[in-house]
Amino acid sequence: QVQLVESGGGLVQPGGSLRLSCVVSGSIFNRYAVGWYRQAPGKQRELVARITNGGSTNYADSVKGRFTISRDNAKNTLYLQMNNLKPEDTAVYYCNGHPAIDYWGQGTQVTVSS
Repeated sequence: QVQLVESGGGLVQPGGSLRLSCVVSGSIFNRYAVGWYRQAPGKQRELVARITNGGSTNYADSVKGRFTISRDNAKNTLYLQMNNLKPEDTAVYYCNGHPAIDYWGQGTQVTVSS
């Protein structure tokens, strides 16, 4: 059974921080890479960050230096530490494999606003 359960979103002021978590099915977590995606209103879903089984990471240019992706293999859990948040980071955040499978969890809403 596929499991993608995101949590940790919320409302935060510009410059603030949030840490997202995602419990991932082993069948997905053991893929070559897993990642965080986001979808803002009226925009397409985009890859924010990804991490391979070996721990190599890649980030979208818009979040480099502010976001950090990590994984806990023992817990099949993916994390996204988001610092210095900006209003343009407002979106629903999802986790998935990379490439993504054709199934998405409910996501977690992140709203950055004063």
